[in-house]
Amino acid sequence: MPTNAAVPSPAHDHDQGHGQAHGHNQAHDPGVAHDQAHGHPRPDPRRWKALALICAAQFMLVLDVTVVNVALPALATDLDLGRTALTWVVTAYTLCFGGLMLLGGRLSDALGARRVLLTGLALFTAASLACGLAPNAGVLLGGRIAQGIGAALLSPAALALVTTVFHGPERPRALGVWAAIGGTGSAVGVLLGGALTSGPGWPWIFYVNVPVGLAVLAALPRFVPATAKPAKRGGGLDVPGALLVTTATGALVYGLVTAGDSGWTSAATLLPLLGAFVLYGAFAATERRTRTPLMDPRMFTRRPVVVGSLLMLVATALLISFFFLGSMHLQHVHHLDALRTGLLFLPVALTTAIGAHLGSRLLSTAGPRVCATGGLTVAALGCLPLVFLDPASGPWTTLLPSLATASLGLGAVFVTATTTALGLIAPHEAGLASGIVNTFHELGGSIGVALVSTLALTTTTTPAPTPAGLTAAYTLCTVTAAAAALASPLLVPRGRPHMTGGPHGMH
Repeated sequence: MPTNAAVPSPAHDHDQGHGQAHGHNQAHDPGVAHDQAHGHPRPDPRRWKALALICAAQFMLVLDVTVVNVALPALATDLDLGRTALTWVVTAYTLCFGGLMLLGGRLSDALGARRVLLTGLALFTAASLACGLAPNAGVLLGGRIAQGIGAALLSPAALALVTTVFHGPERPRALGVWAAIGGTGSAVGVLLGGALTSGPGWPWIFYVNVPVGLAVLAALPRFVPATAKPAKRGGGLDVPGALLVTTATGALVYGLVTAGDSGWTSAATLLPLLGAFVLYGAFAATERRTRTPLMDPRMFTRRPVVVGSLLMLVATALLISFFFLGSMHLQHVHHLDALRTGLLFLPVALTTAIGAHLGSRLLSTAGPRVCATGGLTVAALGCLPLVFLDPASGPWTTLLPSLATASLGLGAVFVTATTTALGLIAPHEAGLASGIVNTFHELGGSIGVALVSTLALTTTTTPAPTPAGLTAAYTLCTVTAAAAALASPLLVPRGRPHMTGGPHGMH
């Protein structure tokens, strides 16, 4: 929901499509005999305990997208964060997570999934401790960047392990458990964020990761088998590509955030935006030249991949914006404490999960074009009342129903995005497509928060939303959803996805 609410945040995941493409084609008769008959290795007796540990690690990553939103006002007060710094508390994590995720997947292939997972988890745990201890904005933002880097290593490696430890009919079941982590992690994130911020204080939204991370670090080597030594691959790792795409998106987010302080036509805004454009161009050129590109440029000639990525970008930008705006709205305008804010967001997280479930049903009967158009139309209609109503009107009668309705529609769009990109292309390309869609998921959250914070929040020492700013931000969300709904019948390919069993890219 991310960055993740019940969002099918795909996690973030590099080999996920590959697991789907192969796992769903297995017969449905369970058991070891089936595996041996089909040439699969004998199942590891520790595999379900290994899955529990891997999912616990992934759960922390999902949690950290939504857990921080409810704590933003407390963070701003205690650490004297201005609007720009407050925005980067959210975006620094998702930016590094998304921008470096494909590199994390490549490192997992090159060095072994277990080793990369343990490295990412250790970094994420240490960074969480640093965030909790942060005495100022600089340390907090550094910790959030380190958390994002750790997540980018951990998530694709974790998914790769799930797809290699489980075989035959057990693989889709294991991927289903993995997918469920996303929805529950996002919902628990808003509740936990509110409870911890209202109780022991905001540092505990980060401290809570430390004992879990240490316990998983200690137990994982016992239950997760060491992956076989990876085959040597020519060409090395595309580190320049990873740095270029992350820097380009960072420049884009910086320009969007600066616009709130300096204006849209100032040099401070236009230069970073121009720099982002140049860096994206350099990234595209690098990907065409390198032997092992992060993103194979040929994938962007596949209409399903392009459309699925755009749908994921829009849906995540809207959903993370709702959490960011709603948290500031409820705590500054309605003066609710963090716990009540977290409780109010629970229906929003749940309707996203319900929308994803309904969307997966609709996909098989009506197809992705109808599902995408319908979901985005519901999102636009849900957000529309917030454009015309006074932001000070009761949250139970205006804000909550509107965001819950909009999120219901977005849940269906998340499923459509993943299934369009993975289910309408050849199975051997599904792993690449999955990595691209998951990257757009994280980057969408960064861009969405940057835009709405520029519109909604004041630039005073303690940033707070203004009524006019909230109306402008909700208007942008409504127009974006409506424009995407109008474009969907033209963009989304005809046809039905090949996959069965639902969208495992969800998180």
